[in-house]
Amino acid sequence: MITSLVTILSLPLIIGVGLYLKAAPIFDQQSFYSLIFSSQWAPSKGEFGFWPFITGSLYVTLLSFLFTLPVCLLAAIYLTQFSSKKLIKVMHPVIDVLAGLPSVIYGVWGILIIVPFVSDYIAPIFNATSSGYSVLSGGIVLSIMCIPYVLNMLIEVFNTVPVGLREASLSLGATQWESAKHVVIRGNYPGIISAYGLGIAKAFGETIAVMMVVGNVVKVSFNPLEAAYPLPALIANNYGEMLSIPMYDAALMFAAFLLLVIILMFNMIFRYLIHKTKRQ
Repeated sequence: MITSLVTILSLPLIIGVGLYLKAAPIFDQQSFYSLIFSSQWAPSKGEFGFWPFITGSLYVTLLSFLFTLPVCLLAAIYLTQFSSKKLIKVMHPVIDVLAGLPSVIYGVWGILIIVPFVSDYIAPIFNATSSGYSVLSGGIVLSIMCIPYVLNMLIEVFNTVPVGLREASLSLGATQWESAKHVVIRGNYPGIISAYGLGIAKAFGETIAVMMVVGNVVKVSFNPLEAAYPLPALIANNYGEMLSIPMYDAALMFAAFLLLVIILMFNMIFRYLIHKTKRQ
């Protein structure tokens, strides 16, 4: 048992050290600072600037989080506090099916539905033109992928509230919404934060679906109607070409190392928030 526990705990360290050692040769050509904050990406010239890929990943993830947060929270509250048991029995298998669909299916759906929708309907609202392959499309597809994952966790979190607490609040004159707001939600801040933290970590590393709709253009832009190039898409698109260009393999290993570090940072931030809410 102790051996299994030590193995599990050491896996992130082993993966991180392995990626760092594979990426180490690139540090002989560029400093860590220039790798992170440079926007010049020309592998044939030995220029590897990861800033466009970092901003693209963060932007797509942020948009997906903004779409996912209210939908999952309100849906979980309704399903656990207001809906009938028949609806919950129907929704559980639907959520499980959505969570189990391969990401490529979401990607194809995004190409057929979301990309034309952004190009033909969203962009004209802002008097802009867009091919539809954009950060916004990636954020929408990614949020739809994360909704069943986060929603399932929130439902389980809200179901842990003792029935007696809710009934006590109702007996004191609280409405059903006030009971949900002050007993179910306020009493489960750590669980809610944990669910969204895991959802963001999962969203940040998604590859195929986002890669199919985000455009994959190396540029720094904060216009959601323009294309971007997230880190996971960079690795997936270029891994087969790394042997033909010097230092390309080390650059892609560094991209994977960055993914690991950023996800660990997300987890540390959310663990801190969980700790603070538990103390309160």
